[in-house]
Amino acid sequence: MPAKTLRISTADGQADAFVAFPDDGERHPGVLMHSDGFGIRPVLREMARELAGHGYYVLVPNLFYRHGPAPVIGLPEHIGEEARPALMAQLMPLIEAHTAERVLSDADAYLKFLTAQPEVAAGPVAVTGYCIGGLLAVRTASAHPGQVAAVAAFHGPVGADGPDALADLTAQVHFGHAESDLTPEALGELNRALDVAGVGYTSEIYPGTVHGFTMSDTDAFDPAGLRRHWDRLLPLLNRTLANN
Repeated sequence: MPAKTLRISTADGQADAFVAFPDDGERHPGVLMHSDGFGIRPVLREMARELAGHGYYVLVPNLFYRHGPAPVIGLPEHIGEEARPALMAQLMPLIEAHTAERVLSDADAYLKFLTAQPEVAAGPVAVTGYCIGGLLAVRTASAHPGQVAAVAAFHGPVGADGPDALADLTAQVHFGHAESDLTPEALGELNRALDVAGVGYTSEIYPGTVHGFTMSDTDAFDPAGLRRHWDRLLPLLNRTLANN
């Protein structure tokens, strides 16, 4: 399967990115995948390749390219709980600097690049995200109604911008929440905002999971949670992008 690192022109420079797509000479629907805060690394490349194997062109940009190429900070092979505080101390200034304005500017560039690739089919695309990338996915989908047909976010702070921020969504939605990330009451509030937006959605707490459960290189990893993630994501993409 073809996979490569490339650069995308943005309003603020050149963003490095990882892409994976089927090696069959055909055009396939595009998926913009936003990583978690730890960024592009082997586990993200593996997930992108797995998704590409189901018939998608997957683009994973370096969220923090303004601070250097990925990995922007040094990462251990396994991100254990003992390492997390020091890593987050390095990452939080980068996350805080990644303003909503920067997110939307970058999203414009990423979607323009994605839809211009010769391997990408005409028509709508999907956006997925993990952790902070889940919030970025929602912001991207909200800013591009009509172009983004599906948005999926996993253990992400998807309600951080408030219920009104979901009002512009037109994409079909799946939110997979960690049990440790929000209460049933908060889930109810979030889902009521999705009801008001009038979109088709599933939004659920994955039982027994903690924040970061999809990432196999962390102590948070939950194999059942990752399987559930694929069981929700793949049908969503098939429903919304299969006719591309």
